[in-house]
Amino acid sequence: MEVLKVSATSNPKSVAGALAAVVREKSCAEIQSVGAGAVNQAIKAIAIARGFVAPNGINLVCIPAFSEVQIDGEERTAIKFIIEPR
Repeated sequence: MEVLKVSATSNPKSVAGALAAVVREKSCAEIQSVGAGAVNQAIKAIAIARGFVAPNGINLVCIPAFSEVQIDGEERTAIKFIIEPR
């Protein structure tokens, strides 16, 4: 599964384009984000990506979950979003 990492400074439209491409190619993707700003940008990107793939008859669904990631030697809790077509 392709993992896209989103930060608080990520451009949601760019992330949405990457997400739409991955979903079209592999039919599922994962977005990882750490922090409130990053989660906000990830949700925006998912909403935009739904609009990108809707004309092709693809309806995206999002499954949120927690994930532990290593950042600078520290273990941090991330939110991961598993994106799949319905």
